[in-house]
Amino acid sequence: MEGIHSSTRSRDLLRKIKEFTLSILEDLSEGRSPLIFIQSFRTYCTNLDSICSCRSNKPSGHEVLTFQKESHVHRIDALLRVLLIVQQLLQENKHASKRDIYYMHSLLFSDQSVVDRAINDICILLQCSRHNLNVVSVGNGLVMGWLRFFEAGRKFDCINSPNSVRMGERSPNLVSAALYILVVEKESVFQRLENDKFCSKNRCIVITGRGYPDVPTRRFLRLLVDKLGLPVYCLVDCDPYGFDILATYRFGSMQMAYDAKFLRVPQIQWLGAFPSDSENYDLPKRCLLPLTIEGDTYSKDQWLPSAPS
Repeated sequence: MEGIHSSTRSRDLLRKIKEFTLSILEDLSEGRSPLIFIQSFRTYCTNLDSICSCRSNKPSGHEVLTFQKESHVHRIDALLRVLLIVQQLLQENKHASKRDIYYMHSLLFSDQSVVDRAINDICILLQCSRHNLNVVSVGNGLVMGWLRFFEAGRKFDCINSPNSVRMGERSPNLVSAALYILVVEKESVFQRLENDKFCSKNRCIVITGRGYPDVPTRRFLRLLVDKLGLPVYCLVDCDPYGFDILATYRFGSMQMAYDAKFLRVPQIQWLGAFPSDSENYDLPKRCLLPLTIEGDTYSKDQWLPSAPS
């Protein structure tokens, strides 16, 4: 059944690609400069005192790309070249990584970020997720604990040893007897829990994104929460970077706000030290680390934005 849905989705995307390219050709043939509307999305919480009620499903405006602006020409060129590659992947039912796409036209793209932006633009134009384009990435995340899953005909048993997070086009089949999911910020903490046989003593699943979580790790966590219905907790450092990692899991990232509804985990609960704990428990000053200049600047940029209109 999932294969049928995938085939139907590919045909729908190919139809949208054809309509988009025909509209550009029509404008050019009639002497008009094509206008490409890229919707802008935001992700923020509208109810800070209760359960998360994130808003990211609706665009908050749009950006217009045109050949009449020199700064837009290279971006449109990259978008169309990547769109051609995506069309071929869908037609041939093949997959490629973002890095593969970059090396196909490395002189033109000049940097991986050019490809990343083009893929995000295409996802917004076609109203789909990145994996729907057959553009895949190998997850940096790790998972261990009371979980067994089957992906691409292979069995991964996480109770015996950690496994890399794996998320292809098709969702893996899951089997679990866990009672909860624990997400940890750092790989060093993950390794410490493994050495201490934490999962053997506690019926749980432990995941780490090795810092900032990538898309496959976030998709995998979202899949676990949706399929298993388990409570999920997140252990991060009590600093601006830890807060941002927690927010990425819970609300989604600004870069992929258009896809946040498929990646965020609003149920995730914060574990660890709170900023107020230093006063509530009279922690000695020697136990605290001063905020660096970089951390102070980062916290102001990330956590003191203008209020959403």
